[in-house]
Amino acid sequence: MRVRVVESFTEIDATAWNAAARAAAQAQESDPDNPFTRHEFLLALEQSGSTSPRTGWTPCHLVAENEGAFLGGVACWLKTHSQGEYVFDHGWADAYARAGGHYYPKLQVSIPFTPATGPRILAGDENTRALLRDGLRRLREDTGASSIHATFLPEKEAIECEVNGFLHRTDQQFHFINESYADFDTFLAALSSSKRKTIRRERRDALANGITIETLTGAAITDAHWDAFFEFYMDTGARKWGRPYLNRRFFSLVGASMADRIALVMAKREGRYIAGAINFIGAQTLYGRNWGAIEQHPFLHFEVCYYRAIDFALARGLVVVEAGAQGEHKLLRGYRPVTTHSAHDLADPSLRRAVDDYLKRERAYVAALHDEYEEHMPFRKGDTGGDPIP
Repeated sequence: MRVRVVESFTEIDATAWNAAARAAAQAQESDPDNPFTRHEFLLALEQSGSTSPRTGWTPCHLVAENEGAFLGGVACWLKTHSQGEYVFDHGWADAYARAGGHYYPKLQVSIPFTPATGPRILAGDENTRALLRDGLRRLREDTGASSIHATFLPEKEAIECEVNGFLHRTDQQFHFINESYADFDTFLAALSSSKRKTIRRERRDALANGITIETLTGAAITDAHWDAFFEFYMDTGARKWGRPYLNRRFFSLVGASMADRIALVMAKREGRYIAGAINFIGAQTLYGRNWGAIEQHPFLHFEVCYYRAIDFALARGLVVVEAGAQGEHKLLRGYRPVTTHSAHDLADPSLRRAVDDYLKRERAYVAALHDEYEEHMPFRKGDTGGDPIP
């Protein structure tokens, strides 16, 4: 058995990689068909140039093999910045720089630009995962990286990493949990009367200006749809981040290789598209990702991103809608607080001690915040929407 570094997903067999991803998801009790860990998604990021040394993402993926047979892998990048990760460590980098250290480069084990939970060490058996963790530490030494950051892990995988010397970090997202609702009205019936009225009004007002909405998947998504959506994405991304992460070619590539795993929600007014949101479809989960608009209308964002996602998930029998990072406003619309997890391994003992102390306090804060959010759930008294999913 050995671990080697590869610089391109073109060097990795797609079928073997996807099988390892499914095995890892099963071992970590995660969605068994996570679209973001698939070879097709990662290859589209690479071939479009969205992840490249030029953008600060230098590929150094790990592959575990036994006499040439693929056992598992890790999508990993050597990074010179902390953009596009959604687990913020800028404070750690600044503090280390003030102390005279060099935080960059660092190793990032994640799905770039994608704050969605899924396995990161892609192997079904514990021995191969241990081999890959050791490979990451050797890679950190060989590259002179300060640290390893595995972000948006399933809780079980985060704990496994913690047991093996990584530091465990938590944060908060808001997910819709399908409690066997027959349809949207059944879901609304579980909410308090005031919240039901609010959501019905928002859905009605979102379409008040002659707006119609389409949900497209598979062959129904055309280049014209991608052209329109990319315009929305660029407009919103430029205003929020300064420079959007993904380029137009990425959407063509992922649309060609993963069309059946995409649900594109598009809003139209007076014959032209004015807003849209892209969702990726797993076996159990609908993953809401990017949104954009070139016209601003009241509540259109909620309708396109949140309510239509619930509609789609209920129609498909999906269990969860992950609506992306942040957004306490999702809580009042039936999305519940869910803890997210990451694992961090830092080479410098002094930096490790400081971060470890910080994370202990941060975890306590996140747990208290979770409890506070639970108290403000919009469900009727006595109907909390079921147990939270970790």
